[in-house]
Amino acid sequence: MSLYDKIQTTTEFIKTKIKNTPTTGIILGSGLGGLIDMIEKETEIHYSEIPNFPVSTVQGHDGKLVFGKIGNKQVILMAGRFHYYEGYSMEEVTFPVRVMKALGVDTVFVSNASGGTNPTFKIGDLMIIEDHINLFPEHPLSGPNDERLGVRFLDMSAAYDKGLIALGKEIAAEHGINIRTGVYTGLQGPTFETPAEYSWLHRNGGDAVGMSTVPEIIVARHGGMKVFGISVITDLGVTDVPVIITHEEVLEAANAAAPKMAGLVEAMIKRM
Repeated sequence: MSLYDKIQTTTEFIKTKIKNTPTTGIILGSGLGGLIDMIEKETEIHYSEIPNFPVSTVQGHDGKLVFGKIGNKQVILMAGRFHYYEGYSMEEVTFPVRVMKALGVDTVFVSNASGGTNPTFKIGDLMIIEDHINLFPEHPLSGPNDERLGVRFLDMSAAYDKGLIALGKEIAAEHGINIRTGVYTGLQGPTFETPAEYSWLHRNGGDAVGMSTVPEIIVARHGGMKVFGISVITDLGVTDVPVIITHEEVLEAANAAAPKMAGLVEAMIKRM
């Protein structure tokens, strides 16, 4: 079955489970599942029920689609994403983004927990992503291109929507939320980076680093969707003394910062 046909099969199944067409998509990162509470829920569908969907294997990822409303906007939220390091192909990692587009989504909010490579950052900071550096070993658009899904050669000069970035900064200022902006570097994982890698990444233009987001952004842009990306800085690899990082500590830091992020995203969606 072709990718296009898989998307149609999955989309038709989901349409039988929901009453309203979502126009805004949200993808949650590690430890950020609490953002579900900002939605006036209508339907939940576990990934295991959905044809052609992978199943998230990572601690801190619930593994379900949540449909409902934020303000007067119909939203679809991914509680748990898929990662290349789990053994999935890039097609599988980004498949839910394709389905969002087919369901009617035109704007996607992508969040993640990431490591700070910028020495001015602090744990718990929120960073609006202005651009990214793709260091994944496989590209999500490699292989034959289906013009029904997007163009062969995709322009990425403005991958992150400037209007949404401006709106995010404006709302953050109104609510007294300290916001960083910067460049996100996407790596395969699952190891956290070495001190030398953190330093190298910053010298080469990165402010934060993580194991997700970039493939999803590329595919969202391939589908013509507007994108807003935001990172929670959950660890720092640029201190003088190397710090041992654990996934549990990353989840703890993400959970602590999640309410700020939720408030920002909720306000942005209501004002769009």
